[in-house]
Amino acid sequence: MQRIVILGNAGSGKSTLARVLGKRLGLPVVHLDRLFWEPGWVEPDAEQYRARVREAVAQDTWVCEGNYARRTFDLRLPRADLVIWLDTPRLTCFWRVIKRSVLNRPRPDLPEGCSEKLDRAFLTFLKFVWTFDRGYRPGIEAVREAIGPQVPVVHLRGSRQIAAFVEGLPGNAGFSPKAQQSVQ
Repeated sequence: MQRIVILGNAGSGKSTLARVLGKRLGLPVVHLDRLFWEPGWVEPDAEQYRARVREAVAQDTWVCEGNYARRTFDLRLPRADLVIWLDTPRLTCFWRVIKRSVLNRPRPDLPEGCSEKLDRAFLTFLKFVWTFDRGYRPGIEAVREAIGPQVPVVHLRGSRQIAAFVEGLPGNAGFSPKAQQSVQ
């Protein structure tokens, strides 16, 4: 595994797993949110964003976390060796998103000038998190299947499955469910 795509709902643990896999396998980590958002949550020009992603995944090795299916799957999936779907229960995702926003912890997967705060946009985002599996995941999966049906997919649900997956990989950096929770 030299090029890994991690998918899942907001708060599912994509960024955390990407950092763990990057460390464990010695791979650079690509956070799509960091490439997408401009300071103040401003969206970039579509081609500017695609150029950033194109450059990031042109490397020989990477762990790339984030969905952005219709925007970047055509750049990422043809090069990917593995897709990991984090099937984290929506209540867990919902709680993690609220917790990280209320605590206002800086997230290494977000660019400078983008902090989560409790406002009207946050309420819209919570609706996205709650309806992700029903409203967004099928579309992401359809695009994934159309562009990268040859790429193996691993589904991981919960910290125990994630820990078992990581422990089964080569490398010396351990992973435990408690470590994942503390990073969230």
